[in-house]
Amino acid sequence: MSERKLPLAGALLLAGALFTTSAVIHAQEGGSAAVAVATTGEYGAHLTDAKGKPLYMFTADKQGKAGDKAVSNCHDQCAQAWPPLVTNGEPVAGDRADKSLLGTIQRKDGSVQVTYNGWPLYPFVKDRKPGEIAGQDVHGFGGEWYLVQPGGEKLQSEAGKG
Repeated sequence: MSERKLPLAGALLLAGALFTTSAVIHAQEGGSAAVAVATTGEYGAHLTDAKGKPLYMFTADKQGKAGDKAVSNCHDQCAQAWPPLVTNGEPVAGDRADKSLLGTIQRKDGSVQVTYNGWPLYPFVKDRKPGEIAGQDVHGFGGEWYLVQPGGEKLQSEAGKG
């Protein structure tokens, strides 16, 4: 399995410039967030946002299951590099996404984050366009980041290839 690390210095460099961008994107989108499924040759089927950008889960988060609420442990600088997928309404299941796996949690800043199979979802700021996947198997901010499969499980790097 390949392992990539996000250098703290790199994340901090991005943080200032991207904080404003993240807030502007949220304000422009308004409404409900959508989750869909895309397929790439390298990773196979995985979740994306409404614009086709990949969505990730964070191993340092708490998955909500069996009546327990999910918990996001990505805040401050982490949330600038991995801005939470937030919504102003019920999330929408787009192409091939399972509506029954969608949910939400309230973040400590009061925003509402989309979950899938109990995992809080995040795009990655280095994924600038649909199909670009720079965040798979990245280690940073006290955990690891993985694409999410349509069934709601993390995509191990070698499991999705081929």
